[in-house]
Amino acid sequence: MSEMLLEHFDLLATAPDGVARLRELILTLAVQGKLVPQNPGDEPASILLQRIRAEKDRLIAEGKIKRDKLLAPISDEEKPFELPQGWEWTSLATVGVINPRNDAADDTIASFVQMSSIPVKFTEPHQVEPRMWRDIKSGFTQFAEGDVGVAKITPCFENGKSTVFQNLSNGIGAGTTELHIVRPLGGIAPRYVLLFLKTPGFLVGGEAVMTGSAGQKRLPRAYFENKPFPLPPLAEQSRIVARAEELMRLCDALEAKGQLDAKQHTQLVQTLLGTLTDSATAEELAANWQRVTAHFDLLLDRPEAVDALEQTILQLAVRGLLVPQDSSDEPASILLQRIRAEKDRLIAEGKIKRDKLLAPISDEEKPFELPQGWEWTSLATVGVINPRNDAADDTIASFVQMSSIPVKFTEPHQVEPRMWRDIKSGFTQFAEGDVGVAKITPCFENGKSTVFQNLSNGIGAGTTELHIVRPLGGIAPRYVLLFLKTPGFLVGGEAVMTGSAGQKRLPRAYFENKPFPLPPLAEQSRIVARAEELRQLCNELRHRLNSSRTTQGHLAEALVENLAA
Repeated sequence: MSEMLLEHFDLLATAPDGVARLRELILTLAVQGKLVPQNPGDEPASILLQRIRAEKDRLIAEGKIKRDKLLAPISDEEKPFELPQGWEWTSLATVGVINPRNDAADDTIASFVQMSSIPVKFTEPHQVEPRMWRDIKSGFTQFAEGDVGVAKITPCFENGKSTVFQNLSNGIGAGTTELHIVRPLGGIAPRYVLLFLKTPGFLVGGEAVMTGSAGQKRLPRAYFENKPFPLPPLAEQSRIVARAEELMRLCDALEAKGQLDAKQHTQLVQTLLGTLTDSATAEELAANWQRVTAHFDLLLDRPEAVDALEQTILQLAVRGLLVPQDSSDEPASILLQRIRAEKDRLIAEGKIKRDKLLAPISDEEKPFELPQGWEWTSLATVGVINPRNDAADDTIASFVQMSSIPVKFTEPHQVEPRMWRDIKSGFTQFAEGDVGVAKITPCFENGKSTVFQNLSNGIGAGTTELHIVRPLGGIAPRYVLLFLKTPGFLVGGEAVMTGSAGQKRLPRAYFENKPFPLPPLAEQSRIVARAEELRQLCNELRHRLNSSRTTQGHLAEALVENLAA
């Protein structure tokens, strides 16, 4: 069976949560007698149980332990699976001493073990602190070299915190009171007991019977000491432990390799995609893009890499590198003149307040070079910040909550119909084609922003935690949205947010004055169309990756069920 496990190790390890599930499978196979072959020459576990009974009777007669209660044989209904020849169903209370005590002088140096020092992984040891026995013998859980302990409190129990106590000063120790301890007798391998305590069967069954209030649930002693325990012959226990440790070390290596690969993969993605955004010309971008496409299969083999590609697309869009320029396009400088004239007209009509004329953006403020025909400006220059609507109270409008504002560029916001009288005060107002961005943490950092569309009667209101811009001059709202979702805008904004932790907000000054790269109108439309096309391709790629991972996960589950059957 272990050969079959090794044969499919790669499939299991690379499936979602693969290494964790591999560990669970190894533990399950170990206690079912399927990890190593049986040897008919091994002394059967029934003889071992007789010796343990004799050892207990001797310890009782010597006054070293209390008389234990003789338990009824385990019924067929209680046995979760069939055991191999030579194995026996028993319990920890039968094969060991539960919560034993130590006999030592007060001035003995012993070991102290805190809950935080007890590992989850089978291959990791616990940590110890030297203490005088007088200081820890009372009010703590006692244990000795070779005892096996398991956490009994939530969430430590469910996480699998358990250990074999080893390398204790003078062979004794004490520690957290939130432990159940067993001292195996008869030479039983403590690490085989540990395997059992870490199996999904033991943990899931224990979780179901824990008692107490939420956050303070504990595993009953009765479950710990009476849970049916599959006991192999002594010789087989050693072979099982050796094989399990070998496979667990392989799991550790796979996990470490996977983490290293993930780090290397991230560095590769950042480096290659970074060459795209660092391109100074369309020709340089084309050359860098060829370099990226040569590694496409390697780069885009996980969802987080697709996310990085999406962010790169946004950056290329606002740098004028996503589509070629057309020299016949009306330049953005003419567009800015028309916007200024439109603003002056709206001011004269009393529809908006007079805005402050801003100084030109200095060379030091410009984060990159723009293509011919583009202009550096600001949202305050090309639009109206936080505009107001003029509508009758009985107008049906749209209400938009923060939870309804998407993160993805390709997703729309959701709306609820409301009467204008009910939402015109105390909320942020907007109209069809306005662009909004969340200003509170963590919504801002997550990229929550949208173009308001399909509003009832063209108007709406919603969460107060928004900055709004109403683009003028025919500027494409979705081009503005591209800009608001770029890493440059988000990272810069995160650096200047004000307020206390959990309530930080983006200043209006950053939103309205951040240098904004304005393309010609015709190019804006081409940029938006190309960005939407590429981001839709990213969505499809992400979907295929998720489907592949799901399929791989199903295959791994089927294999696990087959191996554990």
